[in-house]
Amino acid sequence: MSLVVHPHFHRRRTGVTRHVECVVPALEAFGETRVLESALYGRALQGALPQLGWAELWRRARGGPVVWHAHRNNELLAGWALRALGAQLRLVYTRHASHAPSWMTRLCLRLSDRVVSLTGEISRAVGVPSTVVPHGVDLQRFHPPPDRDVAWRALGRAGRFGLGVVGRIRPAKGQGDFAAAWAEVAGRHPDWHGVLVGQALGMDAAFAAGLGSPRLELVGEQADVVPWYQGLTVLVQPSHAEGLSLAFLEGLASGCCVVASRVSDFPALVEDGRTGFLFDPGDVKALTGILDMLSADPVRARAVGAAAAEEARARFGIDREAAALAEVYRDVVGGG
Repeated sequence: MSLVVHPHFHRRRTGVTRHVECVVPALEAFGETRVLESALYGRALQGALPQLGWAELWRRARGGPVVWHAHRNNELLAGWALRALGAQLRLVYTRHASHAPSWMTRLCLRLSDRVVSLTGEISRAVGVPSTVVPHGVDLQRFHPPPDRDVAWRALGRAGRFGLGVVGRIRPAKGQGDFAAAWAEVAGRHPDWHGVLVGQALGMDAAFAAGLGSPRLELVGEQADVVPWYQGLTVLVQPSHAEGLSLAFLEGLASGCCVVASRVSDFPALVEDGRTGFLFDPGDVKALTGILDMLSADPVRARAVGAAAAEEARARFGIDREAAALAEVYRDVVGGG
């Protein structure tokens, strides 16, 4: 396989950041894979990822084809500009969002040699041929803890059991629905404590501040989310719209009982009542009922989480995603 470069041009950590951090090491099994960051945007990637500088990229891309796998518009446009200057880049673009693409994104899609979509819903929305390659999970990192009670106590939070949402805090992510549902039932279940794990930026900070309560704690962005997945018994993913949430898959792999809205491909990834629970997006009443039921029966919640972890091990490993992407790269290099 030709050299593969995943650029990362973004100032802060996002789901795309974590996706790059997960998939690049897995791709090394199929061939040389590097990340490239720009001082203009800062360096948000973490971990011992194999790096590449601009000078080496230029030298390598002048001597033979290099796959430039972009995840954002600015990354794709940078690759297109380098190719216009003479670099032998093959442009691959992953579309992460499920909403209709903007005019700029449509331009990037047309400029790409190959388009990858995370879900079938995204593939239908992009308006160009694409290959569906879902997220995978690093199962060596995301797995159930030896003892979830111990893992929860290690987080230093109240109660015997934890439930909450992991991800950036903003209205479209549905944390307001979760807060409203939990407020209805929290008083009946004193052994449970709710948390919101994530950052709120700009105008979303006021929205986030209004969600906190004695039984729902805002713990902010966490550099390492693994302890939170291992401590939580119930993970809620209440998004109103979604591409394919890494938090959703990581929660499944970590043995959380995941309660998710019926968006994206979530209904195809869980068996309702066996490996998770589903509700219609924005249906606070339905979410309230599910949380009330699970809080009254933590044994069932943990049994569903155990079944989810087993399913994740069978279906959602990062090696599957890496193998599918390696096939896309071979195709785009062979096809020119």
